[in-house]
Amino acid sequence: MTAEPTFPAGSCDTHIHIYDDRYPTAPTTVLRPPNASVDEYRAMHAELSLDRVVLVQPSTYGFDNECQLSALSAFGRDARAVVVIDDAAADAEVSRLTGLGARGARFHMLPGGAVPWAMLTPVAHRVASFGWHIQLQLNGRTLGDHLDELVRLPTDVVVDHVGRFMPAVEPESAEFGLLLRLIDTGRCWVKLSAPYESGIDDSHRYDPVSRCVRRLIERAPERMLWATNWPHPGQPSPPGPDDLRRLALEWMPSAALRQQILVENPAALYGF
Repeated sequence: MTAEPTFPAGSCDTHIHIYDDRYPTAPTTVLRPPNASVDEYRAMHAELSLDRVVLVQPSTYGFDNECQLSALSAFGRDARAVVVIDDAAADAEVSRLTGLGARGARFHMLPGGAVPWAMLTPVAHRVASFGWHIQLQLNGRTLGDHLDELVRLPTDVVVDHVGRFMPAVEPESAEFGLLLRLIDTGRCWVKLSAPYESGIDDSHRYDPVSRCVRRLIERAPERMLWATNWPHPGQPSPPGPDDLRRLALEWMPSAALRQQILVENPAALYGF
């Protein structure tokens, strides 16, 4: 009997959120998910045999990163964070956050986001010398409006959720072609995560998002990242660990791809 494929040692989940109603929500937020604790995530993390994690500041808390930073401390040296700051953040604060494990500045360019497009380039210049990247979530169909600016940034760019095209696109589409152009700069990474964010249910194994994932992996496997997007905020029927494992193995069918995307790529980007 052939053994079931597994995730390799050192595998990293590059996008999760912790929610805790002890922390104040931002006045800009449109999403207030129920509590999702470090211990609850650890149970899922163990079930998938993951070793590393990246905490991402959710739009729920705006500029107050303390909920994620507290979780970062609880996870220890096998965790990193992506936080929200603006162009007024002092070097001393960016340095402090770097010491805690922050490696990126998040821009959520959808309803509820705290930082506007106008701050993208200034923030990128502020964090570049600290080795941070810009993490970007947007409707991929608007990528053409910002492509020139993104190409000129002094940092790498990490694009969330397979580009989060809403509604979903096919890999041959002009819209998806713009993401491939950004990939071809050599300074763009893409998170292979949350296919449901493009409005696709699981009835067809998340097609056409899965077709876009396969095209991205063909194009630049060395800059692909994988994530659960736990606890799947806003999803009435979130995928469970078995669903996440099945989809990950479908997207990364070989041991070599799993080693690269789950272990080597996040180690390079986040400094594990």
